[in-house]
This record gives sequence, structure tokens and C-alpha cells, in this order.
Amino acid sequence: MFSVGDKIPSVTIKQATPEGGAEIDPSVLFAGKKVVMFSLPGAFTRTCSSKHLPGYLAKLPELKASGVDVVACLSVNDASVMKAWAEQHDALGKITMLADGAAVFSKALGIDYDAGHMGIRARRGVFVFENGVGTSVDIEAPGKFEVSSAEACLIGLNK
Repeated sequence: MFSVGDKIPSVTIKQATPEGGAEIDPSVLFAGKKVVMFSLPGAFTRTCSSKHLPGYLAKLPELKASGVDVVACLSVNDASVMKAWAEQHDALGKITMLADGAAVFSKALGIDYDAGHMGIRARRGVFVFENGVGTSVDIEAPGKFEVSSAEACLIGLNK
């Protein structure tokens, strides 16, 4: 599993954009920046839609004021789904929506798991990267939403 001090893995995934999906490498996209990336099991799912994404959207000004350059959301969904979900929450262009359709980034981070009928998913968590290196990693226990909320992330950033 990805740990503090590890470099961001170099993989190719998609970023949801107004045009659809653009191929990107998170290690290149995040290079030279302070990034908060939260991971979640799926777009349009209950906690992800009611708490996780809306929480980061609401706290975006505070995160930026804490020195964060990019706030990103990682999910094992395709770019079209991530785009539609971002549009529904008015997050497109505000939060970088990372579509990890084949779970290559989630697997490289070691946060993938088999969700049964939903297939391979990313564990719920939050990562802070600075200049391409992990400075904080908090992964939720199964079924929990505590350490990866925007509020918890802000407390960690402001210590």
C-alpha cells in the first residue's frame, strides 16, 4: 500500500473534462504541486454523493487557503460517469476528477479491493502529495467515513 514518502506511481488514466476524458499521468499532472486527492468507491453512490464529494467542494476555498494547489477525486469509473457526476455537483473544473476505469492507479496505490457485485473499487481515503511525494495517507476502515472527510483533511493540513 502507498505510504508517506512514496512517489506517485506513473500510470495512464483519464481526467474528466468538459469535452469528455483526457489521458493523463497523475505523477505528471501533480508534479511540483501540493495536492489533496480523495479516493472513493464510486460516483453516484450514497456516501460518495451525499458527503465525500460535496464536502470537498464546500471546503475548497479553505483547502486552497491552506496552500493546496489541486484537489482531486479518484474513483474506479469511466470518464463519462465522472464527468456526469461532477456536473451534477457543479464540481467540473473545480475538483480534478480522475477516472480510473481499469483501476490501474488504484492498484498501483494498493487501495483496490473487490466490492463483489460492483467489481474492483478504490478504498475510501485521502492522500496529500507535495512535489510528487506522499506526505499524508489516511485510508478508511471498511464502511467508515471519518479520516477522509474534507474536515479531517483540513485539520491535518493545519497542524
